[in-house]
Amino acid sequence: MGIRSYRPYTPGTRQATISDFAEITRSEPEKSLTKSKHRAKGRNNRGIITSRRRGGGHKRLYRVIDFRRGKHNIPAKVVAIEYDPNRNARIALVYYQDGEKRYILHPAGLAVGTSIISGPDAPIETGNALPLSNIPLGTNVHNVELSPGRGGQIVRAAGSAAQVVAKEGNYVTLKLPSTEVRMVRRECYATIGQVGNIEDRNQSLGKAGRNRHRGRRPKVRGSVMNPVDHPHGGGEGRAPIGRSGPVTPWGKPALGSKTRKPKKQSSSLIVRRRRKSSKRGRGGRQS
Repeated sequence: MGIRSYRPYTPGTRQATISDFAEITRSEPEKSLTKSKHRAKGRNNRGIITSRRRGGGHKRLYRVIDFRRGKHNIPAKVVAIEYDPNRNARIALVYYQDGEKRYILHPAGLAVGTSIISGPDAPIETGNALPLSNIPLGTNVHNVELSPGRGGQIVRAAGSAAQVVAKEGNYVTLKLPSTEVRMVRRECYATIGQVGNIEDRNQSLGKAGRNRHRGRRPKVRGSVMNPVDHPHGGGEGRAPIGRSGPVTPWGKPALGSKTRKPKKQSSSLIVRRRRKSSKRGRGGRQS
């Protein structure tokens, strides 16, 4: 994939960059693998806004992705690479030898016509899915299961890959894209390779309208609100937030505060925490 820019005919196109979609080979999705998707737009069952800044956006069809890779020892052929509006990665349409069609996440370098397979005895090649215990040390993997048979839950974003760094007992140690190092059961499946569409993070939206197309409404800073609307609001002119650190509209610490449950069961599987962010809150000190 590459990044394409526009001639600066308008203020919006001056900064905007988009994907060149060079790897896309098919424009229409496989009808049998799509279904309608109700978009909650930040509302609960009573219509009350529970997640701010959501709404609008282009209508989408959901593509049913095979995260489990459960058809073991049955070869499949990559027929097409498609765009998916529900994720930043591309998806690949594969035909199995028994006639079944499925979508999988498209790994970088997987071309149309390539044969893939999943199972304990699958070769170590891009696109194949194996148990972590059968994958050599140093191999990049994606679409990693956290519970055997549940399907891949982590390392699914465009350009992401985890590395197998150790094996001991019933667990395999992975270094995740966030720099966190954690253990996963050896029976869990993962797919060989790095997720495609690597250059996605280098895109620039260029104008607010592209965010609206994605279903994102404008964000308003708390410091420009009134005191009744936000703890940071009020004051004369540009005022500091008036607190020891930034907080949410409901008074909880924000921008750097830890939100993970202290007694979460899977904390014992984390060998090394992810690297801390160096960002500072607006008007507040670093947490």
